[in-house]
Amino acid sequence: MRITNKLWQLLFPSKCLLCRKILEPEELDLCHSCRENAPLCTNLQKKFPFIDSWVAVWYYEDNARSSLLRYKFRGARSYAQGYGRLLSLKLQQQEQSYDLLTWVPISPRRKLSRGYDQVELLAQSVGQELGMEPVRLLRKIRHNPPQSGIAGEAQRRANVLGAYCVTDAVILTGKRILLLDDVITTGSTAGECARMLLTAGAKEVHCGAMAVVRHQANKKVR
Repeated sequence: MRITNKLWQLLFPSKCLLCRKILEPEELDLCHSCRENAPLCTNLQKKFPFIDSWVAVWYYEDNARSSLLRYKFRGARSYAQGYGRLLSLKLQQQEQSYDLLTWVPISPRRKLSRGYDQVELLAQSVGQELGMEPVRLLRKIRHNPPQSGIAGEAQRRANVLGAYCVTDAVILTGKRILLLDDVITTGSTAGECARMLLTAGAKEVHCGAMAVVRHQANKKVR
């Protein structure tokens, strides 16, 4: 098994999630330079509708943006494991407790064309790190246009209104929910999912994401 692992590493060496540089043996997920210079999200003061608290690993810019685009649109599904380690560390720093772990789902049509639900993979990885089994609490019932093509917070809220439904209201009643997403732009998508969970009986909804847009007026998410 060790020989097989070494051969695999020679053929497919681990690369930095952000800059794609081959990692040194002592490095994990990020190279030393990216770990020092990544656009870390440090300001958590922004309030999002129906979200009790939130965290993000990075701001959605520079190498972090490029990395997430590869993960979401270019088949880099292997990033989920490293993303999960990074996000779980950020979540643990908040010293919050959660009863259930779930995620913002994509539509069946989009999952079919993409081949995977990138946030579901992230939830599985975070769940491994936190010792929680992800639970599918939401289902997307309307194949609405992508949020990336819509400008304006009000328009984004309208675009996701009624796009999700709760799959099991019984198990979430009175529970503190950890809701995962990949990127938070205006918070409209996560906020709509949180609204549905709260309406169905959840006590609180907390959100974790890989990245958040720093200046919403000047940034566009694909």
